[in-house]
Amino acid sequence: LAAIYLSEYAKPGRFTRGVRLAIVNLAGVPSVVYGLFGLGLFVMMLKLRTSIISGSLTLAVLTLPVVITAAEEALSSVPRSFREASLALGATRWQTTVKVVLPNAVSGIVTGLILGISRAAGETAPILFTVAAFYLKDLPRSVFDQAMALPYHLYVISTQVPNAPQKVQWGTALVLLIMVLGMNLAAALIRTKFRRSKKW
Repeated sequence: LAAIYLSEYAKPGRFTRGVRLAIVNLAGVPSVVYGLFGLGLFVMMLKLRTSIISGSLTLAVLTLPVVITAAEEALSSVPRSFREASLALGATRWQTTVKVVLPNAVSGIVTGLILGISRAAGETAPILFTVAAFYLKDLPRSVFDQAMALPYHLYVISTQVPNAPQKVQWGTALVLLIMVLGMNLAAALIRTKFRRSKKW
């Protein structure tokens, strides 16, 4: 919705430029800052404790600037003539956005979503403060329970467990690397497929 507003409804001006600048700056904030933000807001202030819901909300805030930026760029890439033709046929601005602009921008939006998810999947600091436990003998039964996370698990066995076999450390790193690279590859393939199907 933020990307739709900035691309389709916001008028050029200081406010719009300020919002765009803030989003770009938020995308460059170190993940440890988001982790401390999640700890202070979700864990301590909202009393959600160290839990899956706290970690999920923190990672959502972390990925939001990336997704908004990618979505706005995708929406802006749709030719202006498409909007003008739709409006000339009597469609409202909202109908034009939903029926014309969004379908033609879906490849960029999906790509941004996958890239945001892949960034969240590889982060350690936010989950360190909000959700992760090194070892749990049982699976979490609700979103208010702690959970094990691969990046944090790798961090602990690499720095806090002196006798951890190297093959366990390298194996964990390899699984995490394959997962993140797989998501980035999927984003690239989806973007390429949609670009080839475009007629403009």
